[in-house]
Amino acid sequence: MAVQVRAIAEAEERRIPTAHGARKTETWLREKLNIAAGEAKNRVLVARMATERATLQGEPIPAELPATAEAIAAGAMTVAHARVIIDGVRRMAPVCTPVELGQAESMLAGYARDYCPHDLAKLAERIRYFFDQDGAFRAEEVQHALRELHYGTAADGMTVIKARLDRETGAKFRAALQPLAAPRPTVDGEPDQRSPGQRNADALNALLDIAIASDQLPRSGGQRPHITVTIDFDDLARALQTPHSGVLPGTLTATGQPITAANVRRLACDAEILPVVLGGDGLPLDVGRAERTAPPHVRAALLLRDGTCAFPACDRPPGTPEAHHIESWIDGGATDLANLVMLCGHHHRAIHNQHWTITVEDNRPLFTPPTTVDPDRRPRPGGRSVGAEHNTLLHQVIPRPRRSEETTHVA
Repeated sequence: MAVQVRAIAEAEERRIPTAHGARKTETWLREKLNIAAGEAKNRVLVARMATERATLQGEPIPAELPATAEAIAAGAMTVAHARVIIDGVRRMAPVCTPVELGQAESMLAGYARDYCPHDLAKLAERIRYFFDQDGAFRAEEVQHALRELHYGTAADGMTVIKARLDRETGAKFRAALQPLAAPRPTVDGEPDQRSPGQRNADALNALLDIAIASDQLPRSGGQRPHITVTIDFDDLARALQTPHSGVLPGTLTATGQPITAANVRRLACDAEILPVVLGGDGLPLDVGRAERTAPPHVRAALLLRDGTCAFPACDRPPGTPEAHHIESWIDGGATDLANLVMLCGHHHRAIHNQHWTITVEDNRPLFTPPTTVDPDRRPRPGGRSVGAEHNTLLHQVIPRPRRSEETTHVA
């Protein structure tokens, strides 16, 4: 590969493609090597950006991507690896200094020896998240806005589903479906004959059976599938002190994609997220517990108090409500009625993104908007109007803790 890339660069310097009547180098290379247009484009791009050149006077001009050029010369990466690095550096360029770009390029070139192009692309995206936390968060919000799921009945009676899911929803989907889509154990030497597509369809059928058989429809009273988020311990500490600091983001283990710290904090309110804290050697230091999720009896009491969404004048249709910690669980907030409020998915995002303030007064949530919504920040009552009969029900549903438990918060 190194010889060919250098030959392509020299051919461009000597204007050989033009002399042969080709409009572009890519066209000339495609005809010469009988390769696809996309592959020709990749090789020419790599030759331009990862090859040392010379001036007309013979003075060397360093390659635009020197670490990539060195790795190519050493036979340590393919054209596909180099294209991933080029694309990654281009995406980082608007938010990085030249020094930072050089560090990122050198890191990616080093990992190309051990990573396949697909995994190298994930690393490049993770590095971009490190340098552009605000932009990454906006990108995740755009993905959420572009979400869609359509289904209909075909002429033969089969249901056809088409969907585009944002990172968070996609990770949940994979976490729930993949265990159910695993091949069946071999029986009498006969392996599972189903195709991957058939296994996925059967897994969705099983997932629907589980949902319908549970007591969670039309409301959720139990637990959700687990999503594991990995993050370095020191990065986690800095993220908690400054939520939008430029620290490495978490990773949704189900998809291998990064996710911003801001969305991890929102997810932690009521999702079954199992934080895995990594030490400097990349090994787990500790695996967090999931007790921050409101247990069924607390969720039942919240539904009695707040309905499916306590936000003032919520007009969202009934769905799966989410128990939001008023004081974040990550910041030490307890999982109890005084620190929880039921929100629909739309208003849960609004609370986190717009930074509303919530308090509970006389067993009723009170929402104070940010100045961007109301310059006077006038509090707005939310939730249901809880009467004496509801208070009685709350005491029945939420038993008073024993003395030994009174000083223990669910963590």
